[in-house]
Amino acid sequence: MGRREAEVRMPEALLWAVAILLAVAAGWAWNSWRQRVANRRPGTRPGRGGRPGRRSTAPRPRGADRPATKPRSRDTGRPAGAPAPGDIWWADVPYADGTGSKVRPCLVLRADSRGADVLKITSQDKSDRDDHVRIPTRDWDPGAEHDSYLSLTEPIRLNSAAFEDHAGRCDADLWKKVRSLRHLPTP
Repeated sequence: MGRREAEVRMPEALLWAVAILLAVAAGWAWNSWRQRVANRRPGTRPGRGGRPGRRSTAPRPRGADRPATKPRSRDTGRPAGAPAPGDIWWADVPYADGTGSKVRPCLVLRADSRGADVLKITSQDKSDRDDHVRIPTRDWDPGAEHDSYLSLTEPIRLNSAAFEDHAGRCDADLWKKVRSLRHLPTP
């Protein structure tokens, strides 16, 4: 191969590298945009398969975003299995894409004998998003090192069997704000 052929192939290889890089970036951007739109569109939950509160596959291993064990309930006199509006519970919450579930804290909006409508709570920093609000955590999770974030997107319906442990009550000021949001069902 002569010097002239190498000069021709170098720009061609560079063009292919740039094309591949752009394709990967476009795929990442598309997926990110799609997830944000799905989270903000009221009345839809794309990818939700099966019945709420049931695992469709084996649970994922616990991540670094929460301790390996649930904090003990501070409300030891409360009978188990009775979620009420304003309560925070550890519950088996299905993933939005329907691939499984995770035991996580959630805020009960409305409850009946069959289950409850809840909002997910995450320890991941969501301060840059307008669909999450900071929720004081130490009242119901004494081992927490920082506050968590309450998702204000569409509530999830969980059956009664999904609720595992009562963690505590929602901060009164935050509960008042959540109840005033028109797109969320409250008692």
